[in-house]
Amino acid sequence: PSLPTVPMEAEGFKEQGNAFYVKKDYAEAFNFYTKAIDLCPKNASYYGNRAATLMMLSRYREALEDSQQAVRLDDTFMKGHMREGKCHLLLGNAMAASRCFQKVQELEPENSQVQQELKSAESILEFERLAEISFEKRDFRMVVFCMDRALQSASACHRFKVLKAECLALLGRYPEAQSVASDILRMDSTNGDALYVRGLCLYYEDCIDKAVQFFVQALRMAPDHEKARLACRNAKALKAKKEEGNKAFKEGSYEEAYDLYSEALTIDPNNIKTNAKLYCNRATVGSKLNKLDQAIEDCTKAIKLDETYIKAYMRRAQCYMDTEQYEEAVRDYEKVYQTEKTKEHKSLLKNAQLELKKSKRKDYYKVLGVEKNATEDEIKKAYRKRALMHHPDRHSGASAEVQKEEEKKFKEVGEAFTVLSDPKKKSRYDSGHDLEDDDMNMGLFH
Repeated sequence: PSLPTVPMEAEGFKEQGNAFYVKKDYAEAFNFYTKAIDLCPKNASYYGNRAATLMMLSRYREALEDSQQAVRLDDTFMKGHMREGKCHLLLGNAMAASRCFQKVQELEPENSQVQQELKSAESILEFERLAEISFEKRDFRMVVFCMDRALQSASACHRFKVLKAECLALLGRYPEAQSVASDILRMDSTNGDALYVRGLCLYYEDCIDKAVQFFVQALRMAPDHEKARLACRNAKALKAKKEEGNKAFKEGSYEEAYDLYSEALTIDPNNIKTNAKLYCNRATVGSKLNKLDQAIEDCTKAIKLDETYIKAYMRRAQCYMDTEQYEEAVRDYEKVYQTEKTKEHKSLLKNAQLELKKSKRKDYYKVLGVEKNATEDEIKKAYRKRALMHHPDRHSGASAEVQKEEEKKFKEVGEAFTVLSDPKKKSRYDSGHDLEDDDMNMGLFH
């Protein structure tokens, strides 16, 4: 064909493309603009039109390439610069977008739309800066807020979505983080960042083996992904240390288990769920080693990390019982019973409530200065010794105040001996049944 007919044919394809574009049939419009470009690869407006169509199809990366080609062919093509800027903006490249919009401003100083676009680009940069500072400070909620705001203008930016997803995972909001990551993978199945976030969620939910598979896949897609490499290393180290600790514990090497759990706790402060388990495991070891205060502290740390962690409440309650802190034990057992109303939990709670009552009454063993497992003989001896010590005749020369005090103690000693020297009364006292009788009697007299 002679030369002038080629541009005319191309123009015809462009016109058909325009008609489909107006009808919102973007796929067909794309086909006709492509035919026009194939005939006239040096025509800037064809690329400009195809870029607009690709934008309507949300294919922003390809639209960016077309608009860049358009302004390469014609640097004064205002719409080309505008579209390039819009694509950069949607993809989260705010600096590049600003440069395009400034070019538009040079070409058309009166253009009001471009003012708005420049503001959007500026605010994205602002949110990026704020997000970076907040991430350093571990204020992950702020980062999520910033990314949500930035994504209003940069809706196709994977980088922002991934940062948001990572922070959601760090905040323990795993379902939300997973869904953001899955959205990205649907559009871009090789996105290393999104694979990393999926792994991170699994890792933080203590599914370490599955997590490692995702980290490995992320590194296959993006070999220099530092965060995935670190997470992969941490996950493997954490799993190994925890298992070593469990093995030592099962073999009865409590000191060794204690040290291994302590080492495991230093590996990754962000892994809330695993660390809660490690604190609880260390508390179990601590109570075996008779470090009860330490064990209580570890349970408290576990609960602080995971408030729904029943096992930690149970372990702490047992330690409180063993250290005679019955009020605290009752509080923990109540929490457990409210969460899981089982027979076992109910009886543990009742037992703690009884011990609490027993602890508030006079401790006859203390009054006589003997152990709870003292023999009949020891109880008799202790009684004689204490009775002589506090006998009124011994204190006849003392002040009225001292006499009164000693008489009170003498009576207490007698009272203690009456109960502890009578096997039946003693066993009722030991079991706390006498308290229940008091309750019964109280009931009768009301």
